[in-house]
Amino acid sequence: MQINQTAVSLNVEDVEASATFAQTHFGFTEEMSADGFVSLAHPTAGMNLILLATGLPTFKPAQAAGPAGQGLLLVLVVEDLDAEFERIQAHGAPVVTPPETEPWGERYCQFADPNGLIWQLVQWMDEAPRGGSDGQSGRP
Repeated sequence: MQINQTAVSLNVEDVEASATFAQTHFGFTEEMSADGFVSLAHPTAGMNLILLATGLPTFKPAQAAGPAGQGLLLVLVVEDLDAEFERIQAHGAPVVTPPETEPWGERYCQFADPNGLIWQLVQWMDEAPRGGSDGQSGRP
């Protein structure tokens, strides 16, 4: 199988609010849009983020057409988590979790967009902090 492009599609109540959040705080740009739909791209992410208005009749299967968000994290791996956290927080994005470092070396923080989607930034630390369970960095 050859995959030519990757996208994640999420149903949200307010497409414009989540699209503006992604553009303002994370550098996504609009590639295309229509009523109840926007496709966003990022110059370095290698994937598109598609936002669909909840309840579009074209969404199939209909039984899966509810709003996104329950148990969903939009995870972006970055080079300097603390600098990105400060920048995004300074621009008013609601903070869910300030920067923390897990025992396996994953440093992360989280923000909530206007539709309740959780955006998580991750930076893999070179070494796990002392006291980690296996001394490994936790990188996949």
